[in-house]
This record gives sequence, structure tokens and C-alpha cells, in this order.
Amino acid sequence: RGDVVVIKPNIGFNRAPEQAANTNPDVVRELAIQVLEAGAKTVRIFDHTLYEPRHCYARSGIAPAVQDLGVKMEFTEERKFVNVNTRGQWLKEWPLYRDVLEADKVINVPVAKQHSTARISMGFKNLMGVIGGKRESFHQNIHVALADLGSYLRPTLTVLDAYRILLRNGPQGGSLADVQTARTLAAGVDPVAVDAFGCTLFQLAPPQLGYLREAAARGLGVLDFQTLRLQKVVL
Repeated sequence: RGDVVVIKPNIGFNRAPEQAANTNPDVVRELAIQVLEAGAKTVRIFDHTLYEPRHCYARSGIAPAVQDLGVKMEFTEERKFVNVNTRGQWLKEWPLYRDVLEADKVINVPVAKQHSTARISMGFKNLMGVIGGKRESFHQNIHVALADLGSYLRPTLTVLDAYRILLRNGPQGGSLADVQTARTLAAGVDPVAVDAFGCTLFQLAPPQLGYLREAAARGLGVLDFQTLRLQKVVL
């Protein structure tokens, strides 16, 4: 109660919800409602989009979904990126978004989708939406870079949106034939475990993702999520 909370969905692409390139707007809305009901002082929702932000915010459905809630749905501003010594193996110093650094709580809300470089884009990959600089250079050493970023930015909670998952032609997608309706959400305080669960939706074993192996080796979470206390709800 009284916290400033950042909700960080994927809003990076000028795609409609049914194309599964961005986080489901219904998930973002419900999460914002619950955070407000829990007594948050301020809720900020944003992403450093890859395309024109006004188009992405509108077409993703996320801006319309939360416009009546009293949250701060904002475009990122270049002046708010501050250089931080991240002390990573590859990521030594990088501009990060000030609103994330100053928030009391950060809730990471990625969509689960295929990715041409990282293999699957989930929680760790979604954190790239709070960095500035030449983000494309991350792809030179994507798995170590993502583990470095996750070592520095540790979300309070990760909520993986797998209501619709993009199986092919990620991260942007386009064809509805590439989308599967899985009707699944996974939430947890362990970012490695949540992403590890997400791997199973793509018939992959968690160790097959290099950034998850790196993150688990650094003690950022548990790769074998089945060893944790799990609660399953079927609606």
C-alpha cells in the first residue's frame, strides 16, 4: 500500500492483440485493477517500443484497456534514460529507464512468443523494453546479455501472458496461422522458473535456452520449476 508500481508489458509492435506480438490487453487491465485495489499510490505502464509508440499503444489495445483506470500510461522519454554501471559479464554500463529504477515494485508482464535470436521471448527478453542505447547490439551475445540485465533488474513479480502464444515468425509475427490460443497465465516471484515453465508451451526443455542456463547458474532462480511449490488453477 502506497507504493509506486511499474507494470511493464510488451507493447513493442504495431500489432493487434490476436497477432500475439504484444501482451494481452485484458491481462494488463486486470493486473492494473488488482494493483490499484491493493493500494498502490501510482501505477505506471510503459514500454520502449520498436515502432511509433502512439501506433503501438493504440493498436495493441493496451492504452484503450486502461484509459479509465487512473493509471499513468506514458511514452518513454529519452531524457529519462540514465547510464547505470550494471557490472555484468557483457553488459558493463547501459542506459536504463529512471521510472523503473525509482519504482517500489516492478511487475514484468511479457507475452510468450518465438524469437529469431533468443529462441523464445518471455520475461528476461521483455526487460529490454526498459533500456535505451543501441539495443540491437544485445543480439551479438544475447544469452549472456539477458542474464546480465536480469541480474541487475530483478522484477518483484513476473506474469507470463500465454493466453495467445506466437509459435513462428516472432517476435513481430503477423499471420494468425502462427498463433496458438493456449489460455494460460503463469505468475511467480522467480523469473527463471516462470520462463522455464513457458518453455514447456513450446515443447522445449528449459536448459535449451542459453539465457536461462546463464541466469540459473548465477543464482537468479530455479531452472527445474517442478521442484517449487506450485499452485494450478483451471478456469
